Amino acid sequence: MSNEEGAALIHGAKVSASRRSMISASFNFINSIIGSGIIGLPYALNQAGLPLGLLVLLVVAFITDYSIILLIKGGNLSGTNSYQALVQRTFGFPGFLLLSVLQFLYPFIAMISYNITTGDTLTKVFQRIPGVGPGHILAERHCVILLSTAVFTLPLSLYRNIEKLGKVSLLSMGLTLAVLITVIVRAATLAPQILPTKDAWVFAKANAIQAAGIMSFAFICHHNSFLIYGSLEEPSIASWTRVTHVSVGSAVIISAAFAVAGYSTFTGFTQGDIFENYCRDDNLATFGRFCFGLSIVTTFPLECFVTREVVSNLVCCRELTRVEHAGLTVLIVSVCTSMSLAFECLGVVLELNGVLSATPLIFIIPSACFLKLSPGRWFQGENLIPSVLILTGMFVMITGLTMTGLSPQDCSHGREMFYCTDANVSGTIPPKPNAIYLNVVTSVSAV
Repeated sequence: MSNEEGAALIHGAKVSASRRSMISASFNFINSIIGSGIIGLPYALNQAGLPLGLLVLLVVAFITDYSIILLIKGGNLSGTNSYQALVQRTFGFPGFLLLSVLQFLYPFIAMISYNITTGDTLTKVFQRIPGVGPGHILAERHCVILLSTAVFTLPLSLYRNIEKLGKVSLLSMGLTLAVLITVIVRAATLAPQILPTKDAWVFAKANAIQAAGIMSFAFICHHNSFLIYGSLEEPSIASWTRVTHVSVGSAVIISAAFAVAGYSTFTGFTQGDIFENYCRDDNLATFGRFCFGLSIVTTFPLECFVTREVVSNLVCCRELTRVEHAGLTVLIVSVCTSMSLAFECLGVVLELNGVLSATPLIFIIPSACFLKLSPGRWFQGENLIPSVLILTGMFVMITGLTMTGLSPQDCSHGREMFYCTDANVSGTIPPKPNAIYLNVVTSVSAV
């Protein structure tokens, strides 16, 4: 073999390895975005109105894409390789401490929501098994959460290298697509049986800021951006930009389809957890619940990676030993599981985590770091967009927090929706068109 042929083979191997690492990074990125937050996107459209909600979704996706790239650029400018190191280099210890709190809270609360969602969805799946009824161990959400933690989430979270989760993330994406197909099919078959609410198709509703918080929660992935960037075979702004565009673009397509299909089915009756809208005896919805529950279980470890890194950077300031790694992982997962057992409803978790944690991590901090490191004045040249994002983020935080406190989400956790008792909407005998909603309107009017 000549030297030229050997060099060509080495170059081809490097290109192949680089391409595989980019694909793996994209899977991890998409899986990180499409977590439990996607389940609340139909409710976000219910809050904002369908047309305005879709516009807000696109804006949040654009800002996410832009700020992720901005974050890595800031890391390159400052010579840092983590979100925390970037903020510490830029704003000193106070900024580092603030970011550490936010960067810990977001994935930690996300893991709690993942467990809550797992308990809610899989218990309904198990109750469809013959012999599993109320009181059975598989029908108790606490037991399901403990079982999924012991068998799946804890073992997967013990990995030290995030790249090893690439195949798991691919599985999660496949499951998410199955959930999307389920929701779309049910939109076609179930929506005609439920008359849309009065203001179902208005352009905008008053709670658009709360919707922006939910969407921010659904799209945030900045907390593990440096981890995924570091997993690339040849990290560069060019390769990272491609990974980001592909990941965020794929996520927004899936999210928009899921949100529209879910909201158009139930309109004003849409719950924060869209699967709470489907009846227990709906076999297709049961399949969707199973896929989504398993998808959430495979997403949990990504958030645990971030939470563990934040704690280790704040406390140890060095790479953990195997024993320390395992001990910290078990501690984080145990505390998260304990809190998951104490709370039963997602409720305002998505909204509050969105406006308090996700919004500053997406809008404010990456932009502030770039402005601090970049020459030139605010609102001029390439500093214009980061400046606007800071002001936008502050507005979303203040307004969203205020509106969430004034009009919190009504939770229907564990209860069958009214139309499930009026007719067997999942069976072979469909109710008369619009009968479900008309019965409810009549009942409410009588009251």
